[in-house]
This record gives sequence, structure tokens and C-alpha cells, in this order.
Amino acid sequence: MHSHWRLSAWYFFYFAYIGAFAPYFTLYLQSLSFSAWDIGVLMSVGQVMRLLAPALWGWLADRLGRRIPVVRLSAILSVVGFFAFFVTVEFWGVFAGMCAMTFFWSASLPLVEALTLDHLQGRTEDYGRIRLWGSVGFVAAVLGVGALLDAAPLTTLLWVCAALLAGIVACAAALEEAPPAAAARAHPPLRLALLRPEVLALLAACFFMSAAHGPLYVFFSIHLVDHGYGKTLVGALWSLGVIAEILVFLLMPGMIRRHSPRAILLASFALAVLRFLLIGWQVDSLPLLLAAQVMHGATFGAFHVAAVTALNRWFPSQQQGRVQALYGSISFGAGGMLGNLFSGEAWTSLGPEWTYTVGAALAFVGWLLVWRGMAAGGGTGR
Repeated sequence: MHSHWRLSAWYFFYFAYIGAFAPYFTLYLQSLSFSAWDIGVLMSVGQVMRLLAPALWGWLADRLGRRIPVVRLSAILSVVGFFAFFVTVEFWGVFAGMCAMTFFWSASLPLVEALTLDHLQGRTEDYGRIRLWGSVGFVAAVLGVGALLDAAPLTTLLWVCAALLAGIVACAAALEEAPPAAAARAHPPLRLALLRPEVLALLAACFFMSAAHGPLYVFFSIHLVDHGYGKTLVGALWSLGVIAEILVFLLMPGMIRRHSPRAILLASFALAVLRFLLIGWQVDSLPLLLAAQVMHGATFGAFHVAAVTALNRWFPSQQQGRVQALYGSISFGAGGMLGNLFSGEAWTSLGPEWTYTVGAALAFVGWLLVWRGMAAGGGTGR
């Protein structure tokens, strides 16, 4: 069980960093007088690296048969890359810093996901109980940083993020490799297994779900501040979504036992459509905005656990490093990059309301893919 707590601590700091960085770094970039397009491009760098880097590091870790050294090295080098933000405020300097930091930072999550699943030894229903500590870290950071930035200059954010990255390094140093998996039965080559209809449908749907979240992750804080919300309330609204996510993680063991991943995914995508329409068109209604943020429990929490569970059931342990890296690259990498870039362009040309409407449309495409594609492959994920 001590390995579970070490993994939980790693998730805590990893997502606490996201809680400090994702909601507020766009405000920092705005304070440097970058345009909406510039901000969209800079925030898409992380998605580009999540498209490229995890596959490389996942392949290396699977070939070595060891994940921990790669996780530790990536943590250290991400801290080194982050310090570029302390020495430059020019677009291309910040761009270079984003490339360096996110290339290494994005390497570790798929590897730790695979490591966690190996430590659970098939008890994937317990994954959410470990992963929820990441959500706790996110909430703690987003609330704390929001209150801090109401009283301190935006440059304080850089020091907070650097400290959290150092926490990731410390937690990575404490992680342990999972016990060797039992001898596996013969399984098809990864390339052939990836071509199964249900696998293709799931990965494509995950791409569209992440793209749909682009306007949320890039412009939600700016959207709220532009409508008169203070940074403390902005942090509280971000936190509400993640509190809902935590509750979903706690409930997921029972949900996974009672419902197929496909059924959970269909509900998650449907709620994503509704959520982004509410954020786009009802931002001035606090009750509806609160309802939209509660839906984050489904649009990320339930969605992510269902996707990870399906992939874990479809692929053996020996392929999990590459599979989880591919999932991260296609969804959070390619999908996130598309979402960030289109939202950066649409925010000025279409306006916030229609930008979020496009996000809702992308989520609906994902719903169609799960409905048709996973059914066509018998895709219950069981």
C-alpha cells in the first residue's frame, strides 16, 4: 500500500502544478500584452509536445523495461526548462521556454499511469482512488493561487509553479517500479491491435473531447474576468469542477462495475455538449455557470477513467506504456493542440459564445464516434 501513497503524492504535485499553471498562466501572458492568437499558440505548445514526447518516452521505457528513470529525468529537466520564463518576456523566448519545459514535463504522466495500473495488478476499479489525489492537488493550487494573485503581482505565479515542479521531482524520486507482471498469454502486435474498430473509435473520440475543452483551458479565466468575476471567484469556479471530479473518482469503482466504459463515455460526451453551451451563452448566470462546472466531473473525470479502463482491458501490461502514451498524445496532445489553436483564432473572429459552441459541436462528434464505433466493435470495454 505504501506504493499507492507514493503514487498519490506524485499525482498531487503533478496536478497541483496544472492547477497553478493552466488557469492563471494565460492571465500572465495577457499581462505581457500578447494577443489572443499569441496566447492560443503558446498554450498549444504543451499539446504539441504531448503529441510528440510521450510516444518517444513510452517507447523508451517499454524497451528498457523500466519507467522510473525516465519519470525522474523528465521531472528534473522540466524544472530546468521552466526557468526560461524568469529570464524573458518576449514571445519567442516564452515560446522556447514552453517547448523545453513541456517536452520533458509531458513525458511522465502516461508512464505513471501505466505504472499505477501495474501496481494495481488488474484492480483497475481502484485507479480513481489514487488518481483523485491529483484532483485534490489541483483544487488546493487553483484556490490558493487565485487568492494569492488577488493580492500579489502576477509574476508570483512563476515562483509557485517552480516550487510545484520541484515537488514533482521529489515525489518522482520516491516512486518504485511495479512488481514484474505474470507471464502474459500471446497477444497480437500492438500495431494490429490498434487497428481494431473500437480502439480507433475510442482514440478518435478522445481527440475530439480534448479539442472541445480547448476554449475552456485557454480562455475560461479570461472569459470570467472579462465578465466581472474576481480572481478568487475564478479559482473557486475552477475548483468546483475539480471537486466534482474528485467525487466522480470516488464513485467510479462502483460505476465501472455496473456500467460499461462505453455507457459512461456516452454520458460524459453528452454532458460536455451541454456544459460548453452553458459556459458560452450563460456566463453571466452564476447558478448555470456553477452547474456547468459541476459537469467537469463527467467531462473529464468519468471520461478519463472510462477511457483508461477500456485501454487497460484491451491491451496487456507489456504494451501499456506505449498505449497510454498514444492515448495522451492523440487526446491531450493532438486534440488539445487543435482546441487551443482554433479557440485562439475564434475568440477574436467569432466571439466567446460561438467559440464555446464550436467546442460543444466537437464534443458531439466524439459522442457519435463512441456511439457508432465502439458499438461496431462490440466495444463495451469489458
